[in-house]
Amino acid sequence: MKDNELLFDRKSHVLYSKPCKKEIRAKIALHYPEVEREAIWEQVQRQYVDFLSDWRTDLGGKRNFHNGVGGTYDCIAILSYYVVCKAATSFREIEEMEKNLILPTFRKLKFVDCNKPFWRKLMYKAFVRAKSGCDKWHDYEMSVAPYETDKPIYYEFTACPAAEFAIRHGLTDIMPALCNVDYASMELLHAKLIRATTCVNGCRCDYTICGDQDPYVKEHPEYRDEAGFRRNR
Repeated sequence: MKDNELLFDRKSHVLYSKPCKKEIRAKIALHYPEVEREAIWEQVQRQYVDFLSDWRTDLGGKRNFHNGVGGTYDCIAILSYYVVCKAATSFREIEEMEKNLILPTFRKLKFVDCNKPFWRKLMYKAFVRAKSGCDKWHDYEMSVAPYETDKPIYYEFTACPAAEFAIRHGLTDIMPALCNVDYASMELLHAKLIRATTCVNGCRCDYTICGDQDPYVKEHPEYRDEAGFRRNR
């Protein structure tokens, strides 16, 4: 089925990104014979449309930067793939798919070093700008702690539409595969994410960010919990 034939409210919602479509179709090609691939892809498309049929319509559409590559709607598309192809896919594959969407942008920023005060302050300013977008759309409810020299950056989300969607549709089991990319993205900036909870398994998604050489990292060792979330003690 062609993308322009999918029936959903395009004034309120957006189509999955081209990189996301490419990622999903590549994984379908790994698991299914050629004669079945188009039919499987159409099932994923129909599941995506079905998910959007009663989904919230206040997320800003194309105007909201959170709805770009790897954002909220790509998460819904990946969850559509997961629902249709659950017997064939795996946690690790879903985690890989999300990384393939998110990390290319961060790889372009490999010159950033969060151990250096200049870059740490610049990262803080970027988070403050992101909060202004969240305040506009009220999709992610975000708060950012005041900047303190020589201390980790801290911000948190107390609402996340991707987590809300997963909880509503009983898909929280696969959410760690999507959330864990936050760790990988920070590592590409010579930074470390220290996290205790997410909006899926707690009341907030907390982000304590410091340079990867900061002693704070050793004080909060990372582990994977039983659900698959990367977390810190």
